[in-house]
Amino acid sequence: MNVHILDDWFDTLRGLPCFAKLAAHDVTVWTDHEPDPIRLAARTQDAECLVLFRERTKITRDLLERLPNLRLISQRSVCPHIDVPACTDTGVLLSSNMHRDTPSYAAAEMTLALILASYRQIPEQVVSIRNGDWQAGVGRTLRRRTLGLYGYGRIARAVAGYAEAIGVQVQWWASEAGRARAKADGQHVAESRKAFFAGSDIVSLHVRLKPETRRLITGQDLAQMAPRSLLVNTSRAGLIETGALEVEIARGRIYAAVDVFEQEPLTETDHPLLTHPNVLPTPHLGYVTEDEFDLQFNDIFDQVNAYDTGKPIHMINPEVWRP
Repeated sequence: MNVHILDDWFDTLRGLPCFAKLAAHDVTVWTDHEPDPIRLAARTQDAECLVLFRERTKITRDLLERLPNLRLISQRSVCPHIDVPACTDTGVLLSSNMHRDTPSYAAAEMTLALILASYRQIPEQVVSIRNGDWQAGVGRTLRRRTLGLYGYGRIARAVAGYAEAIGVQVQWWASEAGRARAKADGQHVAESRKAFFAGSDIVSLHVRLKPETRRLITGQDLAQMAPRSLLVNTSRAGLIETGALEVEIARGRIYAAVDVFEQEPLTETDHPLLTHPNVLPTPHLGYVTEDEFDLQFNDIFDQVNAYDTGKPIHMINPEVWRP
């Protein structure tokens, strides 16, 4: 098949073991980001399969209708960036392994890295010493702090393990079902949502973005957080009420470490989450490691080969498939 891989910005995949799985296909790798559907369709006209890097490119009806040869989209995880009904209408099969039982250690490590960097003021200290100065301030110790994890999933549980290993106390909040699972596992669940936000030195979000979780975290939740507490978001920006984090940050009460944004790539250099000194921003690095890419794209390329042999797997819209 003619396979087009989108948004491999650093041309990483060709150097990973998983890439050998595409040896039987004609592969084109695009290392830039093309947001315009007309230009994107022009460069992928012969594509029978599109391989996606998570949510870097939006797959719209307009784009799909411009790709007459497209038969398969292969990716991993949830798909809020894909118009699934349009895929079905245009006869394009979407294969996406949801990997519900596979912890993302890369995302968990990134969460802990952001917490440590924020508490020890690492970015500011690096800038200071590179400017010929010495220490730029005084950080804080994590030991005996309380980390509130919102969402009782695989990534949050991995974060909890890392945090507890360095003496951080963990408390939980989640959906009713998630809280029940946490309690059944002997975990400490906060008495209430208000107590969770008010009683955590650090709140870290670990919830899948779905229609029912969009804008889950409100301005009122953030206002409950204690002065100098830290909000960490390595999940999705859409979990937070629009503008609520910016408002709370502007008040100067809390800090934030954010790896995800409403618009990605974010190129507005004057965006308040990039310019405020209380915010540590990173460009969606949670899953961006060679090891994580190799793990994810092993699955993604398996889906390509399964389709090519007439036995597609992980079908999101199976009604499209015609043997």
